[in-house]
Amino acid sequence: MFNPRPLIRSISLPGFKPCVVIDDFLLDPEKMLAFAAARRAAFAVDAGNYFPGPEVAMPSDFTALLSEFFTLHIRPLLGGRRTLQATSRLSMVTKPPGTLQPLQRICHSDTMVGTRRVDSQAGEAMAASVLYLFRDPDLGGTSFYKPRRPPEEIAALNWEARALTGEAFSRLLGGPPGYLTSSNGYFEQIGTVPAAYNRAIFYDGAILHSGQIDRPERLSNDPEEGRLTLNGFFLHRLTASEAARHLFR
Repeated sequence: MFNPRPLIRSISLPGFKPCVVIDDFLLDPEKMLAFAAARRAAFAVDAGNYFPGPEVAMPSDFTALLSEFFTLHIRPLLGGRRTLQATSRLSMVTKPPGTLQPLQRICHSDTMVGTRRVDSQAGEAMAASVLYLFRDPDLGGTSFYKPRRPPEEIAALNWEARALTGEAFSRLLGGPPGYLTSSNGYFEQIGTVPAAYNRAIFYDGAILHSGQIDRPERLSNDPEEGRLTLNGFFLHRLTASEAARHLFR
């Protein structure tokens, strides 16, 4: 299923662990695309998270294989020593900019897998992956950010994103509703990975990130035409040195 001899390269993210990039990730990406197309009716928006489009969970046996790949090839690069839990799902970004909720207009970090939250005090961390399953690169890759404001101001922004109306949040950010695609007064973009068909990226889920949706008019709810990705999340225990670094970061 996965390339047994992956060519692994890294993209530097200043101040953070690099983003790991693997092209030609699946041996037969067309099979995964057909799998998604056959389940188009199962895609649904999850009210419990803020992903801007429908998703469908992947079978547990696939997730186990993806977790094994992560363990063999990726986990050591992110300072991990034991994988605790993993999930995976197919996703499509579909929401027009004008319908985005405030939290969907800013970058985020990944802190949960299923119902399990990362416990940094226990030396745990989250890694995430995105596999691009679309051929049109204009549908967008993934960008990474760092805060430009003190932690308390970023925390306040996240609280306001949950409490304010879309119009009030637009006044706060100083612009119309839209996907985050560049630096603003709160966040600085520190790197972007362009999308490419059958390209996978793996990264530390604590890094702020967002889909680089520069052409939202190209989005579609058709798995064969839209911004279809396969997303993985890997809760893992860090090595002692990495755990100490996370606590004092």
